[in-house]
Amino acid sequence: MKTTIFMEPGKVALQNRPMPTIQADDDVILKVVRACVCGSDLWAYRGFDKKETGSLNDGHEAIGIVSEVGAAITTVKPGDFVIAPFTHGCGHCAACLAGFEGGCQNHSDNFSSGFQGEYARYQHAEWSLVKIPGQPQDYSEGMLASLLTLADVMATGYHAARVANVQAGDTVAVVGDGAVGLCAVIAAKMRGAKRIIAMSRHEDRQKLALEFGATDIVPERGDEAVAKVLALTNNAGADAVLECVGTELSTETAIRIIRPGAAVGRVGVPHMPKIDVATPFMQNLVLAGGPASVTTYDKRLLLKAVLDGEIDPGKVFTKSFPLEQIDDAYKAMENREVIKSMVVVAQ
Repeated sequence: MKTTIFMEPGKVALQNRPMPTIQADDDVILKVVRACVCGSDLWAYRGFDKKETGSLNDGHEAIGIVSEVGAAITTVKPGDFVIAPFTHGCGHCAACLAGFEGGCQNHSDNFSSGFQGEYARYQHAEWSLVKIPGQPQDYSEGMLASLLTLADVMATGYHAARVANVQAGDTVAVVGDGAVGLCAVIAAKMRGAKRIIAMSRHEDRQKLALEFGATDIVPERGDEAVAKVLALTNNAGADAVLECVGTELSTETAIRIIRPGAAVGRVGVPHMPKIDVATPFMQNLVLAGGPASVTTYDKRLLLKAVLDGEIDPGKVFTKSFPLEQIDDAYKAMENREVIKSMVVVAQ
């Protein structure tokens, strides 16, 4: 089968590799229908994270068809159309029962990888896979895009809003205008925020943020951004901040624009040498977040919201690429020519 291999910073390529096989009783083999490129995939592509040449690539978001199931699988069967969450919770440990399967206590291999290919092995699938009614051909391309966001970015945006404790009537600031940040705008609106400040410097992302429910746009960065948000909130600060980048600057900004006693929902994968804990302490701030509870959110509310047309997060995919053009899909994101690249693997 064809799958994406990391070659060197700035280059990925398709190679033929053996088909994945069932290795444990709770494995499922998926035929990938749609995959995509995540902002976190770009860390190695940009050379910021070390990755071995010739290794299977990091892609971790997919929707697909169940091809084969292990002996312990009872919840899905071959032919089922499913969302493949990037987190693989067990559904019954203390963390999963609390709705935090990103920290599942029964699995050390709790995350997806290598999904930018024709087939993928999905481990610990009994509880974590999410069935979609019908088959791919029953849905428009736009609906398939929205379903694909439920493998990661829409659920991750919602996770930021949940752990930041966004409440009805809140003023929320979203730091980051990538696909996760834009989905965080949707999530803040879903949870009843009355004012949503999207921090974005890019016109296409600003327009989509406004379409998704943002009420204010702050294009500045650093001290100017902090001053602008404080001015918009009468120097009180936001009731919740959703940090969707993971850099030192984005984290520092989030801490500086929030009111005392509130929570920062952090879902950007941290890429910083250290974090200031003294300032949050003096302001009674909560710093919360981590890998999203994808299966929990999909099953409880997000899949229904997409199927009912209440939200349309698939608009974050602004260009589609065939699997054969996977490096182009990466380059388009690296060069900010797209918000998020969709990869069409099978029809």
